[in-house]
Amino acid sequence: MNELSHKMKTELLRLGADIVEFGDLGELPADVRDGLPFGISVAVVYPPEVIRGIAELPTQEYRLWYDRLNERLDMIVTRGAELLRDKGYKAIAQTRECVGSGESNDNTTLPHKTIATRSGIGWIGKCALLVTDEYGSAIRLSSILTDVPLPIAQPINMSRCGDCMVCADNCPGHAISGKAWEVGLYRDEFFDPIKCRKTARCRAKQGFGGNITICGKCIEVCPYTRRYLNPKAGQKSVTSREIMNDH
Repeated sequence: MNELSHKMKTELLRLGADIVEFGDLGELPADVRDGLPFGISVAVVYPPEVIRGIAELPTQEYRLWYDRLNERLDMIVTRGAELLRDKGYKAIAQTRECVGSGESNDNTTLPHKTIATRSGIGWIGKCALLVTDEYGSAIRLSSILTDVPLPIAQPINMSRCGDCMVCADNCPGHAISGKAWEVGLYRDEFFDPIKCRKTARCRAKQGFGGNITICGKCIEVCPYTRRYLNPKAGQKSVTSREIMNDH
């Protein structure tokens, strides 16, 4: 790792990121990446008890953390892009203002999870969310586009979900077909975003009276997420109170 990439990762982690990795975007069309060849993928993690709390329905606490983590990500990637521009490089922070809030049915031109797979953070699950080995899908993502030469990670091109159908079997909206993702597979070929959105809005209304597209059931049931929620005996789990005190 060169000095600048080390400084970038250290600074983004200091600002509150839980995962920071670098990826080569050169195989993607130039217009979707603004002509910039590299991506920095940034993830922040939900506290375990927040995800445990949505086993039945989404909660107000989940919604608050959803907003809080999105705000933290916007701050982190904005600062990261500023740092790179100060060094004379091009950099675009993929904030919500830039790529949208996710409250429409439109696809994002370059989803954060695409940059995350190019950066080796995880793969696209059958539920169309990014899945990581360490945290499952209990994360929020953002990214930075840049032209700075970075020590890139090995990309992930295939699903690691195998025959698991837990998210599909537990999806309240029956939006998950169970087909496994691989690079080049269009989201709507294995996942129905309209069914998901409609059901999520109904569940948010039931859960806490929210008028928002938020559910989280597929996150909560994923075996990879469950491994994060139930660490081995003696391993300490961080709490939301501790996170709020730290940041």
